[in-house]
Amino acid sequence: MAQPAADDTRAELQQVLPQAQLVGKGRLTVWGFQVYDARLWANPGFGASSFTAQPLALELAYLRGFESQAVAERSITEMRRSATISDEQADKWMAAMARVLPDVKKGDRVMGVHRPGVGASFWMNGKPLGEIRDTEFARLFFGIWLAPTTSEPRLRTALLAGAAP
Repeated sequence: MAQPAADDTRAELQQVLPQAQLVGKGRLTVWGFQVYDARLWANPGFGASSFTAQPLALELAYLRGFESQAVAERSITEMRRSATISDEQADKWMAAMARVLPDVKKGDRVMGVHRPGVGASFWMNGKPLGEIRDTEFARLFFGIWLAPTTSEPRLRTALLAGAAP
């Protein structure tokens, strides 16, 4: 795995994934607009093909502001690239995301931590936000960036640069 630079370590990682190393990082740009910088951390030996079975932390450092509702809606749209999600399930997950994910402004860092067999927990600027205890949600949510069905394959490649196949 890649050796982390000084700005690639986060204090909250010591609490949630003390052995984690930076796997990869990249920037999402859409239609020329810079959206966020993403960083992926995981334990040594992390494998790209089995990301859903391994603990990991994915951080988005926002380069512009977004309302929580817009982030949740886009997340559901992207999650539907990998699976059929009923409107009822989508509404349930939208409500869960609204509960834990606040509006973000330029400079905010939101970190999602995949907890296999449990779900996902979220942090903002180093402070815990809450969790969504649903393994299917976690699988599809982190798949937005890490699944082969992602809408951003170049970002996926950058995030998984230091992973085993």
